[in-house]
Amino acid sequence: MQMPIESLNLLMLNVGFAQHDKDWNWQNVSSPFTRIYLVTEGEAKLHLQRPLPRDGEEVVVLRPGHLYIVPAYTAHSYECRGVFSHFYLHVYEGFKKETDVMDRYDLPTEVMAHEGDGWLLEEMCRRHPEAQLPESDPQSYDNTTKFTDYVHRYNEMPLHEKMQLRGAILMLFSRFMERAVPRMWTKDERMVKVLAHVHQYIYEDIDIDDLAEVACVTKPYLIRLFRQELGVTPLQYINHKKIEKAQLLLLTEDVAVKEVAYSLGFNDHSYFIRLFKKITGRTPQEYRMMYEV
Repeated sequence: MQMPIESLNLLMLNVGFAQHDKDWNWQNVSSPFTRIYLVTEGEAKLHLQRPLPRDGEEVVVLRPGHLYIVPAYTAHSYECRGVFSHFYLHVYEGFKKETDVMDRYDLPTEVMAHEGDGWLLEEMCRRHPEAQLPESDPQSYDNTTKFTDYVHRYNEMPLHEKMQLRGAILMLFSRFMERAVPRMWTKDERMVKVLAHVHQYIYEDIDIDDLAEVACVTKPYLIRLFRQELGVTPLQYINHKKIEKAQLLLLTEDVAVKEVAYSLGFNDHSYFIRLFKKITGRTPQEYRMMYEV
């Protein structure tokens, strides 16, 4: 199923160029935004903790002339034992009533860079020097203050600058989409329809009975089928996806926790707080405070 380009609502947080010498060794990094790298010199290693269906560690050698992507919410670590230089671009998918591209497609971690990709990133850096990271340590920029500053800066840009940025981001993202394949979490056509429904209505209150109707099966059978295919119940899957959205909202929007809960279809914000803590290990407020400087 093709995704209309209008749904690729990718917004820039950061862009810049970094040079390292044995000092890019950050561990257990995980953020609610996607990272894209273009390596220009040297080598480093990227250790990715892949969720299902890949499930397990993927070790990628970062080489010059290649683009790399680290999807949002993917735990990963860096290993650098020498000189290493690269462009970096941090983007996130703006909030919308549509399925995120990462939910629909499985993207390759590494692709060959096209001629002109370096120029694109150089131009983005030249036009937006304020978007460069203060330092390479993720703890210095993975925080609420920085997130809201970056988002506010983007929102205040003139329309023509947003259009230029969107064009450049889509061009770079297209390198990965060239080799992307639709996610095949399951070969069962009923489950394909159910997952599409979940992703499409993730901002609403999703009823399991409605999912059973989508699949044309009984509710107990749907729950068994879902667990058989994905290893979790429909409710567990839905809640996990909702909490991912909540993490980004908490860091990019200056709204109360209650409003975050309501915007994701939770009628009981107390339940939302308990669920958030169960999945992330922290309450929404603690999660925000963890990222504050």
